[in-house]
Amino acid sequence: MTEVVRRLAMAEPQVGFTLRDVTAGEARVLFRADPQQGGFFDALEGRLSGILGRDFTENALRIDAERDGLRLQGYAALPTYSRGSGAQQYLFVNGRPVLDRMLFGALRAAYFDVLSRDRHPAAVLNLIADPQRVDVNVHPAKAEVRFREPDAARSLIITALKSALTGAGHRASSTVGAATLQAFRPVYQMDRPSQPSLARAFAFQAPGFAEAPQVAAFLPPREEEAPSNAEHPLGAARAQLHENYIVAQTATGIVIVDQHAAHERLVYERLKRQMAETGIRAQALLIPEIIELSPAEAARLLDAAPALAKIGLTIEPFGGSAVAIRETPSVLGQVDGESMIRDILDELADAGDSLLLQSRIDAILSRMACHGSVRSGRQMRPEEMNALLREMEATPLSGQCNHGRPTYVELSLHDIERLFGRR
Repeated sequence: MTEVVRRLAMAEPQVGFTLRDVTAGEARVLFRADPQQGGFFDALEGRLSGILGRDFTENALRIDAERDGLRLQGYAALPTYSRGSGAQQYLFVNGRPVLDRMLFGALRAAYFDVLSRDRHPAAVLNLIADPQRVDVNVHPAKAEVRFREPDAARSLIITALKSALTGAGHRASSTVGAATLQAFRPVYQMDRPSQPSLARAFAFQAPGFAEAPQVAAFLPPREEEAPSNAEHPLGAARAQLHENYIVAQTATGIVIVDQHAAHERLVYERLKRQMAETGIRAQALLIPEIIELSPAEAARLLDAAPALAKIGLTIEPFGGSAVAIRETPSVLGQVDGESMIRDILDELADAGDSLLLQSRIDAILSRMACHGSVRSGRQMRPEEMNALLREMEATPLSGQCNHGRPTYVELSLHDIERLFGRR
């Protein structure tokens, strides 16, 4: 019963709800939601903060879209706020809570490009339609509905959410930074140091101390570069750690970027953009790469060959169960053909026939993007790191990799100072 009232409270944020248990003779409040003030979205945000928590509303995008006589309103969370189950998915039709498979499938499809299969988006959405276009009597509990034009409802959900996610740019959820702070363990030395230690410390601070140890240092940026880069949202690159993590200084703190995850998303978006605009440009290999496969793998790959050719990957049979790679997408540069083919085969096996053709192609492009990305372990020059940061800022969805993991974490100067006991 509590869950039923929770859902009703989400549908009507300007109405108060109280659920009491009076079976034991003494009324006990099980759930309470006071009426929210303001316009619909402000009221809904307040209601969801109380029910789902501020983490959800701080990391959710406002959705308000209308098309073909249908309207979609509510909040949908950023991909990096994904959950391990669909427990934070609440869908309504004309304010009625529903558990409709078609609608949940549309929600899942909208996040297909930015979440791995084991992660689930969080959203609270209400689809408003003329009651004559919706049959609510197809399920005994009225949990499912039937639309007169189901494709229109599905299309509105997918396009509205995709548009909102794209409009969020490189933004990642605030919970990523919070989790990073929790991973830090400040160490405090409370014991009073000995007099010799104090004397040595004071001497060390004096100018010209002869025994000062040699330490590694990063050269400061050139004067003409520092102001312009630091003013950007993702700041100016200051260092690369473990040949994989870029540390950048922003106006209000620092950003740590996973170079491989970030570049993988950038390459993926380039591939999709090329495909939509002019088709993906292919580069012919001077020497075709021959790959030995099992008969079943070869058959599966060659069945997909026409679709792969459209995305710049040309594959031909080469006798027996071997295949030859003749062309690869030019945006990927030099790639390990066999490793890429194995990944594509995995994707074809995972997707099967359950996905639409375009979704299958996007999934394959996502796999291919990994092979054209800056690899972990590669040292990058300062100008390369800054170029990566600038491209991230200009690329939609760059706040998460192709699997929904964050590409960067941001720590405010305030939070850093708290770690050192300055606040």
